[in-house]
Amino acid sequence: MTTPENILVTGGGGFLGFEIVRRLVRRGDRVTSCSRNRYQALENIGVHQIQADLGDAEAIKRACLGKDVVFHVGAKAGVWGAYDAYYRANVLGTRHVVDGCRQGDVSRLIYTSSPSVVFDGGNMAGVDESVPYPERFHAPYPATKAQAEQEVRKAGAHDLRTISLRPHLIWGPRDNHLVPRIIARANKLKRIGSGNNLVDTIYVDNAAEAHLLAADRLRETPELSGRVYFISQDEPIPVWDMVDRILAAGGKDPVAGSVPFPAAWAAGWILETLYRVFRLKGEPQMTRFVARELSTAHWFDISAAKRDLGYLPKVSTEEGLKRLARWLRDRNDRK
Repeated sequence: MTTPENILVTGGGGFLGFEIVRRLVRRGDRVTSCSRNRYQALENIGVHQIQADLGDAEAIKRACLGKDVVFHVGAKAGVWGAYDAYYRANVLGTRHVVDGCRQGDVSRLIYTSSPSVVFDGGNMAGVDESVPYPERFHAPYPATKAQAEQEVRKAGAHDLRTISLRPHLIWGPRDNHLVPRIIARANKLKRIGSGNNLVDTIYVDNAAEAHLLAADRLRETPELSGRVYFISQDEPIPVWDMVDRILAAGGKDPVAGSVPFPAAWAAGWILETLYRVFRLKGEPQMTRFVARELSTAHWFDISAAKRDLGYLPKVSTEEGLKRLARWLRDRNDRK
């Protein structure tokens, strides 16, 4: 059994962050969460909470002080919004975390990145970590996450032990992003493109486990510092099959009908233009980035994570979907 450590988790009240926190608490670590809001679920398991914005350099520096490990999970996600807001949270926020780790003498930083940092708009079938960053990004989220990942990798190659993880399409109980969006659009969704494009996903428990493995392996093997790893279910599945299975878990009918990619891309361009010109609230039903994401392959070779981190997805997609269905039923029963 390892000696308990003092650990900071940014975004500890979020979907992935909370599962990481819960696992750390379970094994006896002393955990602090740093988020913009306070969360009753964290109170319930005795986690110390710091309310701070990632853009506040001094607050982040204080949060990192005295910690052995920092899991930097907090970020601004999404497919639409002002670039400056993404830059503040994702690039400046990560820079503040890296600086806080340096000044606070933190031994290890585990950063939650995204496979979208290497998405160039085309198919990504079985690619590994050697694939380069694209010359052009199609949305603020991947653009700023790529800059942030490079900051972490640069620090890991010099004066701070780091590992960056790229989980793809995290889902499961308590999901506040992917699953609710799919279920809310039941009976409105249309398949884009052929529907045969394969994608990787990752169940939230497996994503959290990978983060703990990365922190532990980095302590044992400092030579891993600066590296980046794809992590997934290691079960590529046609994207619309996965959408249908999530809909089924929520008691909804499968997607009916399809739209050719060029039509979806054109609709995205028109909607983006209208939202920008008229400064409409919310986000467009379709964007060019989403059209590309839903019509291209996104699955990855995770052999490096298996080899270096000892990562294997313990919860299968089938089992994860059963757990998701139970959680959705329970939540509906409570309403």
